[in-house]
Amino acid sequence: MTSNTRVPKTEITGIYGGLVKMMTRRMFGAVPDAVGVMWHYPAVLKDLMGFGRKADKWDRLDPKLAAFAAMAAAGTVGCSFCLDLGYFMAHNRGLGEAKAREVPRWRESDAFTPVERRVMEYAEAMSQTPPAVTDAMSAALLEELGAPALVELTARIAGMNLTARTNVALGIRSQGFSAACGLRPLATPSADAASAA
Repeated sequence: MTSNTRVPKTEITGIYGGLVKMMTRRMFGAVPDAVGVMWHYPAVLKDLMGFGRKADKWDRLDPKLAAFAAMAAAGTVGCSFCLDLGYFMAHNRGLGEAKAREVPRWRESDAFTPVERRVMEYAEAMSQTPPAVTDAMSAALLEELGAPALVELTARIAGMNLTARTNVALGIRSQGFSAACGLRPLATPSADAASAA
């Protein structure tokens, strides 16, 4: 895996660096390029990872909906690293990889329920600049999911936007994590999704 990031990777050192390398190798089989890039300022990496660990404990939203929303947001922003890693994580957490691989073309796919479609539509709308969330989108999800789950969904999408936009700006791209566990490549976005973004 070679890296063409906009900020070159640096050596990951120290006790905390050793723990990060051990943890990421255990989770992904390799140390992601993102870690080497972000290691230029370990406090930022630590805080972003800490937020991610805390968000993983939220439990008001169905984990499949959370995964689909994150991947839809990543696709809208254009973060290939996030999509690849999201697919890998969906596989490892048993969240339905057949559906997960269809997220980039959810509008054309018949794999999704109406609520899953509304969640991905909301994620895409939230991830546009400026955000394009409507009262109707929010009202439908509020009725179907309830207020706590809608708040969680919104925060998860915002978190993915932070991560995805950071990765895209730094030039961090897919490293083939999904291929490392024998998964077929993700579907490519539909023409409708490309024009909607």
